Formats: sequence, structure tokens, C-alpha cells
Amino acid sequence: MDAVLATAVLVCMVAGSFVEPRHRDSVSWALRTPDPLSLLLMTLGAAALVFRRRAPMTVLAVTGALSVIESVTGDPRAPVAMSAVIALYTVASTTDRPTTWRVGLLTMTVLTGAAMAAGPLPWYAQENLGIFAWTGIGATAGDAVRSRRAFVQAIRERAEKAERTREEEARRRVAEERLRIARDLHDVVAHHIALVNVQAGVAAHVMDKRPDQAKEALAHVREASRSALNELRATVGLLRQSGDPEAPTEPAPGLDRLDELTGTFRSAGLHIEVARADQGTSLPAAVDLAAYRIIQEALTNVQKHAGPQAKAEVSVVRVGPNIEITVLDDGSGEHETQDGGGHGLLGMRERVTALRGTLTTGPRYGGGFRVHAILPVKNRTSTGEDPA
Repeated sequence: MDAVLATAVLVCMVAGSFVEPRHRDSVSWALRTPDPLSLLLMTLGAAALVFRRRAPMTVLAVTGALSVIESVTGDPRAPVAMSAVIALYTVASTTDRPTTWRVGLLTMTVLTGAAMAAGPLPWYAQENLGIFAWTGIGATAGDAVRSRRAFVQAIRERAEKAERTREEEARRRVAEERLRIARDLHDVVAHHIALVNVQAGVAAHVMDKRPDQAKEALAHVREASRSALNELRATVGLLRQSGDPEAPTEPAPGLDRLDELTGTFRSAGLHIEVARADQGTSLPAAVDLAAYRIIQEALTNVQKHAGPQAKAEVSVVRVGPNIEITVLDDGSGEHETQDGGGHGLLGMRERVTALRGTLTTGPRYGGGFRVHAILPVKNRTSTGEDPA
């Protein structure tokens, strides 16, 4: 493309060198013939334009020098300065504005000054003024093209940044959803498998001596496994696509199922006392689910770690704008910690943090373990935001 441009510029310069102005508004062709030096300078100037994008400053210096030589020694009417105008345009379109101003003013001054001071024509000749005007036009056009390119590039970068931001937001939401589903799966599986493990142990222990009690324990195993499957189906059903059949319709569990939850633990042999002073508070869905899961996980830890003779106390109290959940036990076993291999306490803390609540866990003085959660009744979910 640069070679084609150089050829076109050479044709224009050669054709222009044959033009002789007759009157103000008319010209005549072939009334004069350029001398060999002018033709040589025009050819060299056009050839230099082939390298204009590789070395724009060098090409401008070469074409400017050729234009000065033509103005001083050759035919001042030969349009050799046209190659310098194209070179100046290239410099302006590939550099910054301060550089364009400095180089443009220098080129205009040198070319116009050489033609006025050393040329054979009067300093006020239109050829001299034409050099000044065309170099200014070249610098201005190049700066406009550069500004346009910078504007388009800025728009493209903003669009790419917005696309990256959308992708990062999508990945963040996917990660949060995966964490939420993993937390639900852990709560469901840990609770029911703990019950199944206890009841299976009871059945194995009394199978020979008390088959009726073994039957009852196996019935509890069956019921716990059925409940686990139902909750797993409901949780995994959230991953279904919109057109998949058998989407879950059962609502998420809440404190209205607290009696059912504690009943499963009592059937496994755990002594539980429940105290409620929430005054029938209607909780947002996220808070209700979090309260249920916290109690479920805390009682599961009591069942697994507190020992066979442990007793648990569950209290649900409405205190001002918050709902407070407390689970205590008097067991002698060691509960899991955040640094251990379990994920129950970590899942509880994530649920509470997502709702902007607080969670306190730790051993009790004299033995046992305490889980205390404070959940705000009005949270981001109640205002339409996703707490995950």
C-alpha cells in the first residue's frame, strides 16, 4: 500500500510540474517542462514514502531536505514538497500531539523560510504561501486521524474491559452458587448419615438379644435415608435447566420444621430440650433456612462428638431486630474446629456472614460446646438482594 501511495504521489508531482498558471482561475498543460534535477528530486521523494510507516521521522527529514534543495536550486514551482506533506501527515498520525506541534511548526518554518529566503521567486509568491498552507493541512489531518484512532481504541478497550468484568462477575456468581450448594449438601448428608450411623450401630448391637428394638432402629435408618434422599433431590434439583422435568416444588426447610428435626435426633437417642421465644416471628426465607441449618449442623456435631450420654439444649429467641440461635451440650467429646478436617462450623460461619450476622462457637466452661448465632431479621435478602 505504501508503494502504491508513493507511485500515486509521484504521478501527481510529475503531472503538476507540467502545469503553468495562465490566469487566476485557469491553468494550461504542457506549457513548461521540468528540468532533470526536479524529476530526480520528485522520484527520490516518492521513493522515500515507501518507508514512511517504518521510519516516519527519517522519511520526513529526507523529503524535507529534498524540498529545500528543490526550492533553492531547482524549479521553485515543481511540487516536490508534496512528498514532505505526506511524510508530515504520517508523523502526525503516528505520534502524540506535542510532537506533532513541534515537528509540524519546524517543517513549515524550514520549508517556507527556505523558499522565501533563498528561492528565485519573490517571498510573497503564491508557491511559497502554498507550501505553508499544505504543510499545515498535512499536520492537522494527521493529528485528526490519530485522535480518531485513539478514540476508537478507547471504545474498544472499554468494551473489552466490560466483557471481562461480566465474565468475572459470572465466574464469581458461579463460585458462590457452587459454595452454597456444597454447603447445603454437607448439611443434609452430615445430619442424616450421622443418624443412620447411630441407628445402624444400635441395630447391630441388639440384633441377637432384642430383635424388636433392632427393627425399630432399622426403621429409623430407613426413615433417615429417605429424608436424606428427598433433601438431596431438592438440593440437586436446583441445578436443573429450566426445561427439565420434575423440578423441586417443596419449600426450603425452616424453623417451622424444628420439631421434626429434633424428633429425628431424639429417635437416635439424643436428649434434647427446645426453648422458643421468637413470638411467632415470620423470617425471610434465607434467614429461616440459615437458622434451620445451623441448628441441624450443631445437633449433628453433638451427636457425633459429644458422647452417648450428652444432652443438648436448643433455644430460639427474638431479641430486637435479631433472631438468636443457641445450641448447648454437656458432652465430653471434642468438637470439630475450623482448623480441623470438618466443614460444619465453616459452613455455619459462611451462612451467618452472608446474612451479615455473627457466629460464636467454642467449648463451655466445665465441659460441652456452645454454638451461638445472631441473625438479623431484616437483611439484604428481604430487600431483593442475593445473600449468597
